[in-house]
Amino acid sequence: MGLRIGVWTAGLTMTLAVITVTSAAIGPVALDVPTVAKASLNAVGIPAGLDVGIGETPTLGRSIPIPTVDVRYAYPFSFAIPETAETIVRQVRLPRIALGGVVGFALASAGAVMQGFFRNPMADPSIIGVSSGAAVGAVATIAFPVAFPLGLQAAAFVGALVAAFVVYAIATENGRTPVATLLLAGVAVQTFLGAVISYLLLHAGESLERAVFWLMGHLHSSSWAEVEVTLPVVVVTFFGLLAYARDLNALMLGEEDAQTVGIAVERTKRILLALSSIVTAAAVAVAGVIGFVGLIVPHVMRLLVGPDHRILLPTSALAGAAFLVATDTVARSNPATLPVGIVTSALGAPFFLYLLRRREVHEL
Repeated sequence: MGLRIGVWTAGLTMTLAVITVTSAAIGPVALDVPTVAKASLNAVGIPAGLDVGIGETPTLGRSIPIPTVDVRYAYPFSFAIPETAETIVRQVRLPRIALGGVVGFALASAGAVMQGFFRNPMADPSIIGVSSGAAVGAVATIAFPVAFPLGLQAAAFVGALVAAFVVYAIATENGRTPVATLLLAGVAVQTFLGAVISYLLLHAGESLERAVFWLMGHLHSSSWAEVEVTLPVVVVTFFGLLAYARDLNALMLGEEDAQTVGIAVERTKRILLALSSIVTAAAVAVAGVIGFVGLIVPHVMRLLVGPDHRILLPTSALAGAAFLVATDTVARSNPATLPVGIVTSALGAPFFLYLLRRREVHEL
């Protein structure tokens, strides 16, 4: 088992590294791979300390002081390359690639958990309303910035978690959360939130284009600051999910069978739902609604490595990172610079139909 996980992890990590370097070499200014590799290594930083200070955030027309924490980094590599090339790679392309990797990692790991949780390969991270909740928070902030002053990413994150909590609360009765009820509650809440989003778009005025662009899913104008905020949340929640991989394997056999082998079923379901909601919310908050990553990647990896979540979770996460970096490279290579959500959906919809034709919608 350990050797198998190690081999797959090493192979997918190498694949991700190759895709990252190739992606960073592609753009309006073409760069050779050795230069990109050196610039990428120069960008590798090791945390060396913390600087604590006081900053200000505007809230309801007033500036409120808040504590700030900045991480200092030490950079072990210092290869000599042209300054222009280093700026392009480190400040323009790598932040976008890194954020794409983090978001793909998050969505694919959440998708693997949701497919196991619902015992259906058609499940994805948005099935319990997380993406719709994030969309409501983001679009409300874009359309009515004065009424919703949290900031785009914070509003999306809060909206995602609130939607997930509402779905869970609706589906839970007498301490039990039936999976079928949870699924139906998720569909109902998503439908309602879709109506809310339409209403907000109708009143978005001059902000309509920005709101629609966000809803398409994008990695445009990504920054290292977004990576620094999102990465810790994704890593911590991922290891939380990985800790419950055995329990998730038992749940796939059925709740009664899981209980007979000592699994605290309802507690495990609550934790899996909470962690999946958090990791999905963190991804959607910075990248908008990117569809099908959490559907395609876990299913493909399940076909390759099997249904054991001790292997499936880490391999899906790494494959999701590689997949989203690759699709975003296609998106930004287009002369019109497409939102990456368009590319993932264009690939995901045919795959969805393929699954239907294979009659695998009720099997794992």
